[in-house]
Formats: sequence, structure tokens, C-alpha cells
Amino acid sequence: MKLLALDTSSEGCSAALLVDGEITERFEVAPRGHTRLLMPMVRELLAEKELVPADLDALAFACGPGSFTGLRIATGVVQGLAWGLDLPVVPVSSLAAVALGAMQSLDISEGDAVAVAFDARMGEVYWGCYRRNGGRPELLGEERVCPPAAVSLSGKAEHWYGAGPGWQFRNQMPAEVSGPMVSVVPDLLLRASWVARLAEKPAAEGRTVPAEQAQPVYIRDEVAWKKLPGRE
Repeated sequence: MKLLALDTSSEGCSAALLVDGEITERFEVAPRGHTRLLMPMVRELLAEKELVPADLDALAFACGPGSFTGLRIATGVVQGLAWGLDLPVVPVSSLAAVALGAMQSLDISEGDAVAVAFDARMGEVYWGCYRRNGGRPELLGEERVCPPAAVSLSGKAEHWYGAGPGWQFRNQMPAEVSGPMVSVVPDLLLRASWVARLAEKPAAEGRTVPAEQAQPVYIRDEVAWKKLPGRE
């Protein structure tokens, strides 16, 4: 399996190449540099493994929620590559990818859970709860957007952890949410390597979408996505 994963959904810009289970990655914090950095990262990763785009088996990207502008960049690149190379795509939740990163960095045990929060602007956060199941994040309830005061813990877990920049609003969250947290890592930025790891199994099992269905997930219904010119 040769899979290329991209992320531009937050301040970080990253690309990761998974080749037969091993991942190499490029990552840089550059809030306004995604367009400039992303394709050079892709070219570097492929050159490092002596591959060309036609050697890839699948693509993956962090489909959101996240920065609207950032999501459009990764989606456009993935759609273009998938369309031109006739490659399948695995969209991966940005919240789930950060949950995986937290599980790895905090060495979270099976059955414990991570509450992920991103700053959604306009006084709201993107919110999702994930339990570690078989080493992977299992969504508890639904991903949603709401004010910090309205977040809640979905499902049951023996221990809870918090991750993501939305935890800067911890003092606005209900006590029954912030209180149980064993540890919180608000500076954990999404990385394409986590996206690649979550996409590996779906790609191998054929749980993919074609280029035209590789779309961003905003969660906010009022935000419309326009596909590439000429696409229906």
C-alpha cells in the first residue's frame, strides 16, 4: 500500500507518505503558507522514496472540521490528484485524527477516551469524543459545533483526556466536562501522519470515495463548498 495523506485544516501544513506500513512526513506550522508549502512537501516525500505520483494506490486528507480556507486547499489538491491519476480517496475526520495523536502522545489505554476541541470562531468550538478501541479512535455520539458552555462528554470511559486548541476555552466549559480530565494538551496540532494511519485500513478494504465525492466537512450547514471548476 502506497498512500499519500494531506492536511491543511489548521495552522499546521503537512503531508505524509505511507509505504507498506512505514510513514514519512513533512510538517510545518505556517498559518498562511499552505498553498506555498503543500505540493513541495508532496514532491519531496515521493522523491525520497523514489516514487512518482502514478505509483500511489490511494489518497487521504483531513476533511474537517477546521479552517474553511485550509480545508479548501487540501480538498482541491486531493480532488485534482485523484481525478488526474484515477485514485481512490479516504476522507478522514480532523477531530478523529487529533484523537489518534492524543492517544499516541499521552499513551492512552484501551477503553479510555479523548474529548477533542477545535476553535470554530464565532464563540464556538468543534467537538468530538472518541474512545480508544483496538488502538483506534471510536466516535462516541456525534461531532458537532457549539459554544464551549454547551459541550458534553458522550459515552462512558474510565479516564478522560482533552486535546486540541479549543481547550483554550476550558474555563467556559461545564465542570462535569473539564473536571474529569486526567490531562489536557491544547497545543496538539493535527498531522498528516495521523491521517495516513487512520486511512490505511479503509483504503486496504476499499472503503474509499472517487474524486468528486472527496469533499470537506464543515459541520456548519450554512457554509457552502464549491467544487473545482467544471465539476458537477
